[in-house]
Amino acid sequence: MKPLRQQAILEIIAEKPVTTQSELAKELLARGIKTTQATISRDIKELQLVKVPTGPDSYRYARPQQIDHPRGHDRLRRLFRENVVKFDYCENLILVKTMPGAAHNVASALDQVGWKDLMGTIAGDDTILMIIKPREVVPQVVSRLEELLR
Repeated sequence: MKPLRQQAILEIIAEKPVTTQSELAKELLARGIKTTQATISRDIKELQLVKVPTGPDSYRYARPQQIDHPRGHDRLRRLFRENVVKFDYCENLILVKTMPGAAHNVASALDQVGWKDLMGTIAGDDTILMIIKPREVVPQVVSRLEELLR
């Protein structure tokens, strides 16, 4: 069922602009695929879908363009410079504020860069929560983030 559902998701976002997970759920249901928001969220992450701008205040789901988004540190640096507004931290958590709609891309790049002290990220529309372990390395991670903005 999962491969069928994920293929349907790719077909749907190729055919029409889909801006929310609930819209995607309705489109899947129209194709006879009943699913939950949590499952759609996992599918979006597994398919590495991104939100791309369609206008000044609108976004839609799309497949990432491999040519436009090189992997690794260079991609992270570019995304940081273009999208990060500010960041702050306490204890073992770093909160990163981005431009609207950009948090998922930046969080994905952070997850893929391979920092061993970054346990993972949680992304909303314009906010990312980075979870760092151990707490003592947070100042070094903050320094890396500051370097990305230079």
